[in-house]
Amino acid sequence: MKVFLFNQKLSFLLRSFCFLFLVSSFLNTFVCATQHLCHFDQRDALLDFKKEFGIQKPTFVNFDVSSYPKTKSWVNKSDCCSWDGITCDATSGKVIGLDLSSSCLHGQLESNSSLFRLRHLRDLNLAYNNFTASPIPADFDKLMGLERLNLSHSSFSGPTPTKLLQLTKLVSLDLSYSSFSIDESFLRILAQNLRNLRELDMSNVNVNISSEIPHEFSNMRSLRSLHLAECNIFGEFPSNIFLIPNLESIILDYNQNLRGNLPVFHENNSLLELSMYNTAFSGTIPDSISSLKHLISLNLSYSKFSGKIPFLLGNLSHLSNLDLSSNDFAGEVPSSIGNLKQLTYFDVESNKLSGSFPTTILNLTQLRSISLSSNQFKGSFPPNISHLSKLEYFGACNNFFTGAILSSLVKIPSLTHIYLDYNQHHDLLGIENISMLPNLQYLNIVNHNYYNKASPVDLNIFLPLKQLKGLALLGVSLSTTNISSDSNFSSHLEELYLPGCNITEFPEFIKYRRSLGSLDLSNNKIKGQVPDWLWRLPELTDVNLSNNALRGYNGSFKASPRSQILSVDLRSNCFQGPVFIPTKSILYFFGSKNNFTGEIPRSICGLSSLYVLDLSDNNLHGSIPWCLETQMISLVDLNLRHNRLSGNLPEVFMNAKNLGSLDVSHNQMEGKLPASLIGCSALEVLNVGSNRINDMFPFQLNSLQNLQVLVLRSNKFHGTLHNVDGVSFGFPQLKIIDLSHNEFVGTLPSDYFMNWTLMSSKRDNNREPEYIRNPRTYRYYTSLILTSKGVSMEMDRILTIYTSIDFSGNQLHGKIPNSIGLLKELRNLNMSSNSFTGHIPSSLANLTNLESLDLSQNKISGEIPFELGTLSSLEWINVSHNQLVGSIPQGTQFQRQKCSSYEGNPGLYGPSLKDVCGDIKAPTPPQSEPMETQEEEEESLSWIVAGLGFVPGVVFGLAMGHIVASYKYQWFMKTFG
Repeated sequence: MKVFLFNQKLSFLLRSFCFLFLVSSFLNTFVCATQHLCHFDQRDALLDFKKEFGIQKPTFVNFDVSSYPKTKSWVNKSDCCSWDGITCDATSGKVIGLDLSSSCLHGQLESNSSLFRLRHLRDLNLAYNNFTASPIPADFDKLMGLERLNLSHSSFSGPTPTKLLQLTKLVSLDLSYSSFSIDESFLRILAQNLRNLRELDMSNVNVNISSEIPHEFSNMRSLRSLHLAECNIFGEFPSNIFLIPNLESIILDYNQNLRGNLPVFHENNSLLELSMYNTAFSGTIPDSISSLKHLISLNLSYSKFSGKIPFLLGNLSHLSNLDLSSNDFAGEVPSSIGNLKQLTYFDVESNKLSGSFPTTILNLTQLRSISLSSNQFKGSFPPNISHLSKLEYFGACNNFFTGAILSSLVKIPSLTHIYLDYNQHHDLLGIENISMLPNLQYLNIVNHNYYNKASPVDLNIFLPLKQLKGLALLGVSLSTTNISSDSNFSSHLEELYLPGCNITEFPEFIKYRRSLGSLDLSNNKIKGQVPDWLWRLPELTDVNLSNNALRGYNGSFKASPRSQILSVDLRSNCFQGPVFIPTKSILYFFGSKNNFTGEIPRSICGLSSLYVLDLSDNNLHGSIPWCLETQMISLVDLNLRHNRLSGNLPEVFMNAKNLGSLDVSHNQMEGKLPASLIGCSALEVLNVGSNRINDMFPFQLNSLQNLQVLVLRSNKFHGTLHNVDGVSFGFPQLKIIDLSHNEFVGTLPSDYFMNWTLMSSKRDNNREPEYIRNPRTYRYYTSLILTSKGVSMEMDRILTIYTSIDFSGNQLHGKIPNSIGLLKELRNLNMSSNSFTGHIPSSLANLTNLESLDLSQNKISGEIPFELGTLSSLEWINVSHNQLVGSIPQGTQFQRQKCSSYEGNPGLYGPSLKDVCGDIKAPTPPQSEPMETQEEEEESLSWIVAGLGFVPGVVFGLAMGHIVASYKYQWFMKTFG
């Protein structure tokens, strides 16, 4: 009985347990099911958000190729937690993550968007979409739980609302690659409010930040990465930011006005990546750099660092990328670099490093790239360079390396790129073994003995290089006669540069190189005509045939419809007949220094986006076509100098917003300057010299804030050079102004040069010299004909530091303003052939960079200021034909001048003049000559004339003597005496 009762109880307990288990399982299943179903209000908000946007594949440059419309999976009556891009909380079912990056969204993000009903969001990623330049809504502050926000690459624009900085839980904020503008206080408030922030990326903000980095950033102790590349931050970067203990990555690239120095680093630094490419950081690399034990990448290139590369840099054992290029580092590469066993990328290009090839880098067996170019290295390459068995890129251009340059490199089969331009090598030993580099893609060699070429290199040796994409052999005497038109030359060839290679015929093998993109056959001896098949190569974009003896074209004069050629350079050939535009896709056309005739072809007006048109130094005639107005939207440089063009300069410039240089000098242009020139807001160079233009000075152009060069010389400009309405002269960036040989009149006010900003501002003399050119004009520099040091010369390139004022050959009068002394950067001053009076301004002594001074052919009086003797830079002086008196200054530069520099000033004297012109004494006070002396001279003069006229008759001679002695005494003595 007891057993029975026990079994019943046991059975009951088991049934109860099973029942409870089934109930529990049912409840768990039900609860789990409900936990993964997002709330209806969340689903509705998402569906409403979907309706706010269209779907459009991005077309902008930075779009993600993996883009697809994630919202396609968002279907009503389904669990929104299973939709693409949605993350729900496992417990509450609330939407906490929304990743719509690269989702092809297109449209405005409005302030009343359904997005802001998702109040539980922690992660929001809207990157790589197109929100059509809509501003960031201030309503983001409703999402107070946000921890990660990514709005990059999404075409937002306008001001960034400070309410965004109320999201105090943010640990990651990415606003990169957009068009934001921010308030000056934005970064300071960001540093104060977002104390939990670990990642900040505001790189490549198109509407520049234009702000300094506040010191409060040093207190953001949670920061792990700080990326502020190319956003126009400026000023002094707080060095304490580098010392934030947990900071792992800091990128400040492309902020040219951002200054700073590297600090003394602490031992506990966590930096993995440090990059400040193209900034104004300066100073030396501190020895404490060795404290960055974890550093993997160091990029200080294109900055202003100097000194030696520290030996302790060799302690960074994890470093794989080291880029110190384009700085002012000097001395030798320290041997400790050989300790960086993980290094794969080593670049010290464009410094002042010296010594022999740094053999210590041969220990770095992981190296894939070495660049030593543009330094002062000398000697030969070590024969064991082949130990670098993984090397792919080797650059050693612009050094003083000698000997056989290829014999050791051809033993590294992994090499894909070799650049050896401009060294001192005297042979090409090893080039015959070039086929030992099966992976070679790019080879650049320049023979230093450009005009003393060795035996010709046969182009056939490159046939085995099937991977060859780029070949540049500058100055290498080359034989192409054995290369047939159907040659098996690399079908992958994309770049072929053979300038200065003694080529006499157009290479026919190019005809079948269908992948060729760039061709340079300049500086050869190619005669005849350009083959018409050239314009039909499907991938060709860049053609340079300059400096040959080509005379014309084969085939039709119609543009090739399928061609994609963007740049054609035909300069300095013998082309005749009308200008031929081979393709409609051309952006750059250089046709100067030929013998093109006829009018400017109207076919130019059919080009879609012309940037540069240079037809200077030809024999073109007729007028400038009005249809060029269409091209002015894109045109950057227009050069029609030295032709026979006539008529008025047409009113076609109102939409020329990108035009940087306009040169129509040395033609036969007439009329007035076009009023539409005021539309050229980017204009830097305006040259209309040597024409027949009849106009007043163009004061209306003083709104052109970028104008650097203004040349009006040798025209019929007239009127005054100061605005009678009291408006300032303007042109704050003016460097060169040439108004010579016109008909300008009047005086120059005393404050005339007061606001010539650029010429009066001191510059950084430590910067490398540059030439005036527009960065978009591609191998093209501004050239001018200027008068300096008494000589008129053509300057093919003009240094940006060169400054000049030439007002000569006009009818200006009055005093030369003392304000001329404010122009401390002035190098050339020519005020000759006017009617200036008064004294030479002593303020000229302030012009410490002045090299040439011409005040000749005026009515200037008084003494030459002795202070001018301190101008050590002054090389050429001309004060002749004035009314100067007194002693010449004692400076050595005054003693170096020719006597003609002082002639026509009878009152000048002094030791300096004696050294130049011989034994000239100081003048004594004028005294009346004794009557006897005067009579004796007259009598003597009469006999001289009588003797000269003896043959025709003594009577005639005596008569002439009496007339000359009485009326033309001085003239006769000067001529015959």
